Amino acid sequence: MGGGAHGHEPPYKIPDYRIYKVKDVPELVETERALVSLGLKDPWLRNEVWRYNPKEFGTESTRFKSLFFRGFKLGFGAFVLTVIGTTIYDKMYPSKHGHGH
Repeated sequence: MGGGAHGHEPPYKIPDYRIYKVKDVPELVETERALVSLGLKDPWLRNEVWRYNPKEFGTESTRFKSLFFRGFKLGFGAFVLTVIGTTIYDKMYPSKHGHGH
């Protein structure tokens, strides 16, 4: 893959797999202990370590905030403009039926 015949480098750097250690993540250490107590082992558990790295994936609160508030400013601005526009329109062109919309 790497440079190959085209001489292109990928636009990202693949991290070395050895930097991810289950012992660095308390939640996964607990999972590993629970599996051992049942006589089981998960050889792929190391592949989940990156999910718990706040630099890579954020904390639970930052993920929650980004999920629910990502477009809040733009959405609130659109809401305000809609209310203002509707109010101006209603004043310029009053209803002939004597009630709102």
